[in-house]
Amino acid sequence: MSYTNNGPILGVDLDGVCADFYGRMREIAAEWLERDLKELPTEVSYGLPEWGISGSDHYEKLHRFAVTQRGLFETSKMIPGARKFLRILSDEGYKIRIITHRLFIPFFHQIAIQQTVKWLDYNGIPYWDICFLKEKEHVNANIYIDDSPNNIENLRNQGLFAICFANSTNKNCAKPRALSWEEVYDIINKRGNCG
Repeated sequence: MSYTNNGPILGVDLDGVCADFYGRMREIAAEWLERDLKELPTEVSYGLPEWGISGSDHYEKLHRFAVTQRGLFETSKMIPGARKFLRILSDEGYKIRIITHRLFIPFFHQIAIQQTVKWLDYNGIPYWDICFLKEKEHVNANIYIDDSPNNIENLRNQGLFAICFANSTNKNCAKPRALSWEEVYDIINKRGNCG
């Protein structure tokens, strides 16, 4: 079991869990593609093919524009309840460890990290530390909260407890699933702090 100062550790993803990544990316994509926002559906899958994004190279160009030219990581809205329930969990003794894979495109890591810290502080999200990495199972946490189907599967395959924060990209992820931060809190409370 992993504990920091005798408290269980929550491994919390940002995009799609705390930050409305897809909502903000949709606004930026409409501008970048020079399309009306209404033409881009809100229900999307990984890679955003529903918006006409074709392949990883096309996605990486959009992503780079979104972060470097439109401040994606500092201008995304907070998902309702993230601050409230993370503060409650922090007050109850859970240590919040932010785990995000925002450094997957090379050569603008400084911007991505600065925007991330600025967003966390501006939105008043409590956190103990931040890990920027893909392999989230390597981070010691008692409970993970993520929205990526691949991350959820990898974590669960390692025998780790992972809550899927539900959205259109992960409809096939099994329970435990949460449609809101209130549901995340309820799942954690039912499980207890035994990690």
